[in-house]
Amino acid sequence: MATERVQSVAASCSNLNTRTQEGVVEFTEIIVQGGIGKNGEQLLEEKVHLQEQKIKDVEALVKLCTCTQESYPGFKKYDFLQIVDGTEKFSEKRIIGSGGFGTVYKGELSDGTTVAIKRLDEHATDFNSELQLLSLQHCNIIKLLGWCVHGKERILVYEFMDHGSLDHIIFDKTKGALLSWYKRLGIIKGLADGLVYMHEHSLLWMMHGDLKPNNVLLDHDMNPKIADFGSARTLSSEVAQEQTSRAVGTRGYIAPEYASRGLYSLKADVFSFGVLILVIISGRKNVMLHQQGDTVGSLVRDAWHMWNDGRLHELVDPILSDTCELDEIVGCAHVALLCAKEDPKDRLTMSDVVALLNFESVILLPSPKQPSQLSNGGATRDNLLAQFDQSSRTIDITITSSAPVSTRVRIILESQA
Repeated sequence: MATERVQSVAASCSNLNTRTQEGVVEFTEIIVQGGIGKNGEQLLEEKVHLQEQKIKDVEALVKLCTCTQESYPGFKKYDFLQIVDGTEKFSEKRIIGSGGFGTVYKGELSDGTTVAIKRLDEHATDFNSELQLLSLQHCNIIKLLGWCVHGKERILVYEFMDHGSLDHIIFDKTKGALLSWYKRLGIIKGLADGLVYMHEHSLLWMMHGDLKPNNVLLDHDMNPKIADFGSARTLSSEVAQEQTSRAVGTRGYIAPEYASRGLYSLKADVFSFGVLILVIISGRKNVMLHQQGDTVGSLVRDAWHMWNDGRLHELVDPILSDTCELDEIVGCAHVALLCAKEDPKDRLTMSDVVALLNFESVILLPSPKQPSQLSNGGATRDNLLAQFDQSSRTIDITITSSAPVSTRVRIILESQA
């Protein structure tokens, strides 16, 4: 009977997506100890308490959005029924993107406006971070238009970008032809301008934290806008380096020091931007060889070897093979290698990058450092990503609710003799 009760509680807690402290603690206790059962009165009391906490979470979120709306007049509340109608009841045919945060839909509002509607998963913690977007007003940063909180539904509304995300075009051999070198250079320069604004000219020193092709959106003229600020972090100064136990990023784009040790600074974005330039030039993905201690990725390594051998032109996407701007492309790739260095102290600032991308004067660029050698064996400490330790087979998980409560769970997988 105890086993049956444990199963029913675990199922109930999982449906609540472990959003509150009480749910997380009880769920963890059952899984670890396995034999603890509870009577009906205790279960009912816990369920009521969980529901009360959920209501408080929603009320706090609505209050936050309302206060934010008062501070930013252009930011408004959308009616939930308007959202439902605009997405045809969240129809699958309206989906234009998805990820760990939730799902993005193309919405048609009653006034004829086309918008992008992000419907966050109940466990997603991106909502508050995304509100930071309102303090960023730049032509190369996506604009947040409004919000909607309805029961468990948490929704954000953004301006719509006609060509979607860069990854849908740059990695497609057919669509890639839409991006001439002139268009690609415009994307690179636009992203650089947006990052300089975030790093130096906005009200905050902000690190995006997850710069990659999926988070670069293109308008009807292929002008880029930086999107998805769910992993963004603010810093105390332009040169500050801080640390977190919860590094969030994407393999192949996350800076080595952030992935392995949780150290982050504005230079983490510079690394990601360097990789992104190489992706835009080559149309290739940056594959990580973690079992060999890789910290920068195959694309960065290949580009460095091509530079060292004087054949950096071989990196260029075959679609651009007939371009007459080869020197300019090679110059961009060189700048990318100066951004994607392993040591953050050796990387350029984004202001440096913008100056070098102007090509207005002949500048003797410094030599990029060779990435560290790959090992022949298994994983090492420096190639860990987001708290996953392959050598000890330990996984650290952070469960975060919308309330100021989080629980850390460590799972140790015993090695077999």
